Amino acid sequence: MAKEKGRKLIAQNKKARHDYAIIDTYECGLVLTGTEVKSLRQGRASLVDGFVQIDGHEAWLHNVHVPEYSQGTWTNHSARRKRKLLLHRVEIDKLESKAQETGHTIVPLSLYFKDGRAKCEIALAKGKKEYDKRQTLREKQDRRETARAISAVKRKERGTL
Repeated sequence: MAKEKGRKLIAQNKKARHDYAIIDTYECGLVLTGTEVKSLRQGRASLVDGFVQIDGHEAWLHNVHVPEYSQGTWTNHSARRKRKLLLHRVEIDKLESKAQETGHTIVPLSLYFKDGRAKCEIALAKGKKEYDKRQTLREKQDRRETARAISAVKRKERGTL
């Protein structure tokens, strides 16, 4: 079998980018069982309720739903078990100290395969207030309207040439 190259996205947590202001991102490995890897290769996972907790200088991924592998036997994994994240000690210490600050949390942003290995992108984030969310949506809408206006002007210029 040829070795996989590149990045294959499995799942994304779009709601996290809406609900939190992302401060810093980290890429980390996952400790998985065989049936979890097979289930992920089928592109089945959900990060919606996921969060990262640091216990005893180890990072753990909680509430990430990886459904049971359909052809699995009694060796199948439980869907919402906690999974260990593989990070360097310095990164774990930095995350632990920042996460203890008020309003900060660690959330998973995406799950993907990178060169055949399962990876998780996590972020140190600060919760947004309701008015911050509205402001972000307003800015996004303004950028969209600006892009539409620019493209309309360009189309008009091409039509007159």
